[in-house]
Amino acid sequence: EVQLVESGGGLVQAGGSLRLSCAASGFTFDEYAIGWFRQAPGKEREGITCLSDRIGTTWYADSVKGRFTISWDNANNTVYLQMNNLKPEDTAVYYCAAADSGYGCYSHGITQVEYDKWGQGTQVSVSS
Repeated sequence: EVQLVESGGGLVQAGGSLRLSCAASGFTFDEYAIGWFRQAPGKEREGITCLSDRIGTTWYADSVKGRFTISWDNANNTVYLQMNNLKPEDTAVYYCAAADSGYGCYSHGITQVEYDKWGQGTQVSVSS
């Protein structure tokens, strides 16, 4: 079965770090675009970073640039989001997603309509 499972969320103090993991089952990230999204209470879901090996690009939203890093491990079919210097405004449910077309991540940002596989989300809470 096609499945994405996030883990690694939790409660952290401002300035701290977390690493989120997204493990894929039933497919591989190779040839896919992969991305991380987040949704804070009462706000729209936003893309924060993506990676496309097919296109050959990595993109970060300005709000997380320099603090968050996306990476993947082909051997374990897992994508990671390293989050450093966390801020209270980073508090949200974080989702990983994949675009099986291999597109959806470009130098200018994420094309969200391309993402058709989604994880269940993991809560990240940052206290001040």
